[in-house]
Amino acid sequence: MEHKKNYQITEFCHHFLAEHIEEGSCCIDATCGNGYDTEFLCRLSGPSGKVYAFDIQKTAVERTKERLARAGYGERVELYCAGHEHMKEYVQEEANVIMFNFGYLPGGDHAVATHPDTSLQAVRQGMALLKKGGVMSLCIYSGGDTGYEERDVLLEYLKDLEPARWLVIACSYYNRKNDPPQPVFVIRL
Repeated sequence: MEHKKNYQITEFCHHFLAEHIEEGSCCIDATCGNGYDTEFLCRLSGPSGKVYAFDIQKTAVERTKERLARAGYGERVELYCAGHEHMKEYVQEEANVIMFNFGYLPGGDHAVATHPDTSLQAVRQGMALLKKGGVMSLCIYSGGDTGYEERDVLLEYLKDLEPARWLVIACSYYNRKNDPPQPVFVIRL
């Protein structure tokens, strides 16, 4: 039976990040939402890996906790009901992979969403935690509910990173209309 390819932004990021996660990796889900990315990170980092997950919404943390318990990963992750801009207060080790999904909780209140100022702080903190050869993925949603300011602030910042230390790969769903999400990867060289 042929496996159907999924080209949604999160799946696209999973495919890219899978090359950078191995048994024992330290990973951070900076916006755990419903727990799909956290589960992905737990699965690939294995029993000796460490996963940290953050979300400002209690509902998101609870959903993630339930998902991980069902998958048998509940003991391998540290979940925090805290904004991603505070991750350095909780994580004291270098990370192989850090994942961000900006915007709002899928199925949640669209009025509660990430903001340009705290998201930029979080990306900067993530870069400080990223080990050499590590990768950060940013799923950037814009337009409609979330506007363009967050996207523009993040992309403008990333554009000026020192090329000898950082590689930034900004992708696009080029032929999609209505402000498609934008996957971006930041690699520490």
